[in-house]
Amino acid sequence: MHVPDGFINAPVSAAAGVVAAGAVAVSLRGARRELDERTAPLAGLVAAFIFAVQMLNFPVAAGTSGHLLGGALAAILVGPYTGVLCVSVVLLMQGVLFADGGLTALGVNITDMALTTTVVSYLLFRGLVKVLPRGRRSVTVASFVAALVSVPAAAVVFTLVYAIGGTTDVSIGKVATAMIGVHVLIGIGEAVITALTVGAVVAVRPDLVHGARGLTAPLKLRVGGELVDAPAAAPAAPAAARSHRRIWIAGLITSLVLAGFVSFYASANPDGLEKVAHDKGIDRRTEEHASADSPLADYGVKDITDARLSGGLAGVIGVGVTVVAGSAVFWALRRRRTADAASTATAAPDSAPDRAPAGRSGDL
Repeated sequence: MHVPDGFINAPVSAAAGVVAAGAVAVSLRGARRELDERTAPLAGLVAAFIFAVQMLNFPVAAGTSGHLLGGALAAILVGPYTGVLCVSVVLLMQGVLFADGGLTALGVNITDMALTTTVVSYLLFRGLVKVLPRGRRSVTVASFVAALVSVPAAAVVFTLVYAIGGTTDVSIGKVATAMIGVHVLIGIGEAVITALTVGAVVAVRPDLVHGARGLTAPLKLRVGGELVDAPAAAPAAPAAARSHRRIWIAGLITSLVLAGFVSFYASANPDGLEKVAHDKGIDRRTEEHASADSPLADYGVKDITDARLSGGLAGVIGVGVTVVAGSAVFWALRRRRTADAASTATAAPDSAPDRAPAGRSGDL
């Protein structure tokens, strides 16, 4: 789904850039409310995990492959605003370092792959968890459905953007049919990956999953033939900090293994957009990527001839750069939230109106 340079004309690319910039600005403000001492480190890890899994193209049909988009996964794990930022960080790293996704098309890619997938999936996810029975299984089921729908939704948005600003004269109806059809199949893979990941985190630390908060049904006790709420449990011991660190390390190691080793066995078939673009002639105006000479272009390290080593090392570098960049952004937002809260608390007593001392003026 990474749109290269030349697919969309300059005016529409610029308009998409404005939309993307607005979405990122809103998300920066919204993420302050979502991030806390638990989720801020997890958000950077989610970005790195999405980068790693996007390297794992899986075959779908007719010589086509697909890969994770990640909007649904990020939104459910760390929140919709933070999710937009996670995918945007990944797209920026891919475009600048790996020549994957055009730089002039970055606004299109953020609008399509970060904003659309996150908004559609999270709205659907919240609607489903409200009607499904409360519990971990419902979170996993809702994650599956939300991720499944988010991928063809992104295909629809790309088709609309191309209908407005496409640089070749092709049948939009045929493009829409091909894009939606293949991305429904890719959506199944997206749904499986998302549900398995969310389910694994929910099983170990449900408190770290943004979409699972508030979904635990209150414990009931039968007293005198009537059900009453059980007394609130005592707060958990602060041992969670250690398990939080273990989860972060386990997630980072998993990302490194996926990008550095498993990615070598990914499908070499073109992904959904590449296949449709070639078949329908959309790619006739494709331009050379501005970062084509990058040492990491095409997910390989320049001057390393061994394909396995080159690709694996590029994947490891990508995970490392993404987790550092993402963590820096989210920790900065977390500190900004803490600073804002502290300044508000400090200003509150000062804002109280002055009061005259009690007593009569003539008292000594």
